[in-house]
Amino acid sequence: MPMPIPPKPTRAQQLLPKECYFDPEWFEREHRELFSRSWTFACVVQDIPNPGDYRAVQVNRYPMVVIRGKDGEVKAYHNTCRHRGTKLFEDDQKGNCRHGIVCPYHAWTYNLDGTLRGAPAMSLNESFCKDDYRLPGVRCEEWQGWVFISLDPGAPPVAEGLAEVEALIGDYGMGDYVETFFETHVWDTNWKVLAENFMESYHLPVCHAGTIGGLSRLED
Repeated sequence: MPMPIPPKPTRAQQLLPKECYFDPEWFEREHRELFSRSWTFACVVQDIPNPGDYRAVQVNRYPMVVIRGKDGEVKAYHNTCRHRGTKLFEDDQKGNCRHGIVCPYHAWTYNLDGTLRGAPAMSLNESFCKDDYRLPGVRCEEWQGWVFISLDPGAPPVAEGLAEVEALIGDYGMGDYVETFFETHVWDTNWKVLAENFMESYHLPVCHAGTIGGLSRLED
């Protein structure tokens, strides 16, 4: 297993060791210890305002779907049929399924609470019981108008982890934000390269000289 990287003072920071960007062991460790234990943004609340509204997302390589139930609560399930593992919804798909979630392969139909409503011809199987085939649920929480999913049942609540952030943006009214467009970008690079780029302003005076480059204060 890769060795942990000891912390350094802010003004003595360096780039991560090169292994962190291409070593398969690091990659698997990140999925196991980071992405599987933290919260991942799924959609905004206003994206699924009505019962039956859904949004298909991917969390740590697993297909998920966020749905507003008939009770008005936001729920999240694994986006695969319990029969043959067929995806119930395509990636990034959104819409309304208030009459039920129907598998496109064998038409198994699930209620919005994840229970199996119908499975064509399966009544001929004497050992088949619909109660054994509900969609597996995953943790789902709302925070400031955003919906988050976590694969870790023991992860601290979203609000607890983002308490300091909420103190900074609590007045922005993000619960009223409405999605106006949606794009998917696939980058042929390690995720940390993107994260580091967006967290630092070193490139702003050069790459964004005509817009926000002049506002960068590197000495700070």
